[in-house]
Amino acid sequence: MSRITLLTDFGTRDGYVGVMKGVISAIHPLATLDDVSHDVAPGNIRGAALALSRYWKVYPEGTVHLAVVDPGVGTERRALAIEADRRFLVLPDNGLVTPILDEALQWRATSLEDPRFIRRGGSRTFHGRDVFAPAAGYLARGVHISLLGPRVEDPFRLEEPVPVEEEGGIVGEVISADRFGNLITNVPGERLSGARGVELAGRRLSVVRTYGEAAPLQPVALVNSDGRLEVAARDGSALEVLGVGIGAPVRVLPGE
Repeated sequence: MSRITLLTDFGTRDGYVGVMKGVISAIHPLATLDDVSHDVAPGNIRGAALALSRYWKVYPEGTVHLAVVDPGVGTERRALAIEADRRFLVLPDNGLVTPILDEALQWRATSLEDPRFIRRGGSRTFHGRDVFAPAAGYLARGVHISLLGPRVEDPFRLEEPVPVEEEGGIVGEVISADRFGNLITNVPGERLSGARGVELAGRRLSVVRTYGEAAPLQPVALVNSDGRLEVAARDGSALEVLGVGIGAPVRVLPGE
């Protein structure tokens, strides 16, 4: 049985997800559709890319991952289908696929241009329905990726800021915040090994192994499930407790 996952910033109130599912089901009625999330913050490409990177390879080979966070809909940005390590991704060419291209052992991409696989009478404002959903349905049904359009060698990639080594320790920054208010950084988690603390928003934070080691509402640093340095506040939101957001600098203080 074919499986298609869906990740969007559409929410579930307005029927946008439903119409995409309807288009897919009309093409491939037997496909299993998994709603990963429709709560990505509107237009948050980097957050969606991070979410997609968490699950794309956990699913079995042959899965089609449909991801639509597309503030550039209707512009000259390309629409892509990508085969990476025997899984497929259908998404706008705006950097969403960056972590997968970095991780995959092999990949190939095509631009979604063949009118046979695009919904007729489409809109410039809803490519999720008219371009991406049909491509996902046809791929899940067994249509070869090469038939969807011309090959693409240069998908757009997001540039993640690189942590900087300084005399007082490695300095990175907050790149995302999850729904719990946990602050996710670009610092590899292994840099916390032996560290005497982390500085963020003018405060020195202790390094712990689990959320439960912190006092209620105490902001702490730990290695999250992505293997990154994360700042969290037990029973609360580090985003609110510390009053910082995306781009805030974070410093790991080396052990003495």
